[in-house]
Amino acid sequence: MPTNSRRYVSQLAHNEAVSQVFLASDKQLRPNRNGNLYLQVDLADRSGTVNARMWNASDSDYRAFDNGDYVHVEGATQLFQGTMQLIANRIRKARPDEVDESDYVTLQSEDVDHMRSRLETILRDIKSAPLARLAKAFMADKDLMDKLCRAPAAMKNHHAYQGGLLEHVLSLMELVLVVAPRYPQLSQEKLLMGVFLHDLAKIDELAYERDISYTDQGQLLGHMVLGVTLLDNRVRKIVAQDGQPFPDRLLLELKHMIISHHGQYEYGSSKLPMTLEAITLHLLDNLDAKLANFTQLMTDCPNTDSNWTQYFTQINRKLFKPEKKE
Repeated sequence: MPTNSRRYVSQLAHNEAVSQVFLASDKQLRPNRNGNLYLQVDLADRSGTVNARMWNASDSDYRAFDNGDYVHVEGATQLFQGTMQLIANRIRKARPDEVDESDYVTLQSEDVDHMRSRLETILRDIKSAPLARLAKAFMADKDLMDKLCRAPAAMKNHHAYQGGLLEHVLSLMELVLVVAPRYPQLSQEKLLMGVFLHDLAKIDELAYERDISYTDQGQLLGHMVLGVTLLDNRVRKIVAQDGQPFPDRLLLELKHMIISHHGQYEYGSSKLPMTLEAITLHLLDNLDAKLANFTQLMTDCPNTDSNWTQYFTQINRKLFKPEKKE
């Protein structure tokens, strides 16, 4: 096992020599303006991701490793238009003795175990008979719960690492426990179940053994369609097992929370939120995702000597960094 003297992605500075191992994803062989090929690949560790380019690359360079492989990279960092990138001179598949897998895991196993225990405690506290019945059925599915603990919440924008989905869902549940008592017109337990279900199908939408990518069903259907199907199948199964009907209106409202939680048609919702619980789910989901995304942008920003980040075109603004804690 290698000694841990690496420089993490978030620590890399301009014009810094690099010779270490990263996790590779999204590799592409592209032509430049002159028709010469270059290799582009995302390189990640537990702190973040940096885009790398190797000029004058060949097809053999492209085929030397696969997405999800650990690769040893030699090159140097470069600030380009406010963004850190890595210009690689050599990329090869890493040897097993060069890899310390803890360098690439954002959440450690004890963190995941603690979050899973807390999530299951919240679900077990649900008192409404049909919702408790549904929660119990999901928790009894070990394969599903194990996937929930490994899956990311997104490809890039927020909680984009193994265990990120569990972290996101639990964060929302904790928010519900704080917010819902302030609004007696809300059904706290219905909202908790909507939170649990809203992104659950990302366990099948995304592939995440090492690098994160979309599955075929994720590309063709998306997690909202898959989520409604997952819920339908689970309800049919519990009805078949105990012979008791599941309330049609409750099932309809749970499905509505799944398909409307992105809040706007242009963001992928097939319906706008039209119940109090669906509106609340969308707003809390957006809050948690935005804070996670903006925090990561601040963390990844290479302008270490400035109070401001660079301008991010995806959010149409710079960000003012918080004061560093002593």
